[in-house]
Amino acid sequence: MEFREKAEVLTNDGKKIGRIDRVVMDVKSKELTHLVIKKGVLFTKDKVIPIEHVESAAEDRVVLKKKVKAPGDFPDFEETHYVETGEGKPYPQDENFSKRPLAWYFPLPAEAWWRMPVGYHSGHTGPPYVRRTELNIPDGTVPLEEGAKVVGSEGDHVGNVERVYADEEEQRATHLLISKGTISKVRKLIPTMWVDHVLDDEVWLSVDKNFVEDLPEYSP
Repeated sequence: MEFREKAEVLTNDGKKIGRIDRVVMDVKSKELTHLVIKKGVLFTKDKVIPIEHVESAAEDRVVLKKKVKAPGDFPDFEETHYVETGEGKPYPQDENFSKRPLAWYFPLPAEAWWRMPVGYHSGHTGPPYVRRTELNIPDGTVPLEEGAKVVGSEGDHVGNVERVYADEEEQRATHLLISKGTISKVRKLIPTMWVDHVLDDEVWLSVDKNFVEDLPEYSP
């Protein structure tokens, strides 16, 4: 199987539901766990689909299995909620507390704020709640972006991720196709056994740039 950004994602009966935005990879095992499907007509937020729901994946499309439920029912990739900080002045605890909008306002100073000396504050320590966004993916995984920077063991930029190849049975990433250049791109196929660690926008290799440069150019 191969996964690339913007490849169409289809239901088993051929209905288009979106396009791939990222692949989610287990940092240690290199197992692909989920696909992040970009928001579109059917849903307004990016969705996370487990990789076991994939029937097939080729260069330009991914087809889901027959038993897959409505794509809109899958969890959002990002979830935002508010967490109490224990700081600031709390709202009055009355029966209308839960109906009040979650906002925080500083009292209007007697003098315009832009005339206040540097370091002035109103005495409030800040809002009692903060907004927090979490990703709906397993611990120990990374939502790898296409175009993520690939770095050799000595810190040299050796290319950018163009697509991810995976074993169909084990659902494990086996190779990364990387490219370098603008007009005339040079592509190399990198086995994931050379991957040292992965971030969402960077892949670090255990081999140096000379090792990568000595690889034959990839030809489909």
